[in-house]
Amino acid sequence: MTDILDHWVGGAAWQGASTRTAPVYNPALGAVQKEVRLATSADVDAAVVVTAAAWPAWRDTSIAKRTSVLFAFRELLNARKDELAAILTAEHGKVLSDALGEIARGLEVVDFACGVGHLTKGTYSENVSSGVDVYTVRQPIGVVGVISPFNFPAMVPMWFFPIALAAGNAVVLKPSEKDPTASIWMAQLLREAGLPDGVFTVVNGDKEAVDALLVHPDIRSISFVGSTPIAQYIYQTAATHGKRVQALGGAKNHMLVLPDADLDLAADAAVNAGFGSAGERCMAVSVVLATEQIADALVEKIAERMATLRTGDGTRGCDMGPLITREHRDKVAGYLDVAASDGATVVVDGRGVEVDGDADGFWLGPTLIDRVPLDSAVYTDEIFGPVLSIVRVEGYQDGLDIINRGRYGNGTAIFTNDGGAARRFQREVQVGMVGVNVPIPVPVAYHSFGGWKASLFGDAKAYGPQGFEFFSQEKAITSRWLDPSHGGLNLGFPQNA
Repeated sequence: MTDILDHWVGGAAWQGASTRTAPVYNPALGAVQKEVRLATSADVDAAVVVTAAAWPAWRDTSIAKRTSVLFAFRELLNARKDELAAILTAEHGKVLSDALGEIARGLEVVDFACGVGHLTKGTYSENVSSGVDVYTVRQPIGVVGVISPFNFPAMVPMWFFPIALAAGNAVVLKPSEKDPTASIWMAQLLREAGLPDGVFTVVNGDKEAVDALLVHPDIRSISFVGSTPIAQYIYQTAATHGKRVQALGGAKNHMLVLPDADLDLAADAAVNAGFGSAGERCMAVSVVLATEQIADALVEKIAERMATLRTGDGTRGCDMGPLITREHRDKVAGYLDVAASDGATVVVDGRGVEVDGDADGFWLGPTLIDRVPLDSAVYTDEIFGPVLSIVRVEGYQDGLDIINRGRYGNGTAIFTNDGGAARRFQREVQVGMVGVNVPIPVPVAYHSFGGWKASLFGDAKAYGPQGFEFFSQEKAITSRWLDPSHGGLNLGFPQNA
């Protein structure tokens, strides 16, 4: 009999009333390993009631106590990270080294959240009028909703919930139904760290659960990471219902390689950024823009490195694992036929890869396509898989123009040894996160993560200073106190009558 994963409500596993479930696969085996309960809107309502009831006491808990819980969570997670990494590999398919890297980046945000005392300080203006002072404080907003994607089941929730909890909010997390166990595991760890029951809730589900969160009157904000069409839907629906929204969408990230670049460095970067986590990440490099004079050499170097990659089960020391589902694998693989019909050259075809894993796994090997036309779906679509496209450009300006014409603006990189070109690029490119000889420019936790254009909808980027601003609200207080000279308190020394 297949195990069924419950929700987490009130500090314990909770079944809810729904009888619907969804399969959770091990992508490396192509087999169902458990079922997950799918919440109805009534289940979501019941869970939010519990969370809302727990919030006031957490709001009134001192900053010192809140941070002590987060410190304890950090230590517990760091000590047991191998356990969580195994869960990520079993449900997402990413190799163990990728899973451990994901956890490390999430822990950076936990570290940052422990600085809540400094990050939520207000301001003070004395004597703005005679005897009148004005000051501001930052206070929590209430119960907040987090909707996270399948590709980073631990890191993306940690982009949000540590900061939300540190700021004094209660959290309802809706993880992807494709790999939900990591969220339940972290909920259990938060309880072990001392978080009061009810303050952190996990509701598993599909679109019905998402829609219930978007319209629920007691959910004050929504944080989301996923595809652009869904991000736009999340933003419009939640904002219409009066909520703060940070909805991070899709991407088509370019890497511009100039003729003076170190081609070995650029080739290493393209392989790591294109095929890490099987390309299932919004910061993956999916397009390499190369000038004609270096394109042939760069393609050859990339292909040489690809030939050394091992695709297979993430527990076997491989370089790249499977894709998340059979349907997604088939969709990504279909772009190779599109490439051929559009006149592109398939240099490395990942459909014939030899894998170190079960034959039923959702495999597609690293794929390289050269001379991709800009009107091909291979270029325009966010493929979200291990497919690296080469687009040949005339030079710097041509490459810059291609990037800036794109509808997305998440991440980009330039590879060059010319400081002037790099400085000009970082100023002129219309993208939210820029790397200079760095292929995946994900900011550290004390800066904020987010793109431009169709890659971000809403009020704030994720984590960093903007994260604390998003999960708190400013209150301005104007006060006047009568001076003791007006009577009342005697400031003199007490006397024995």
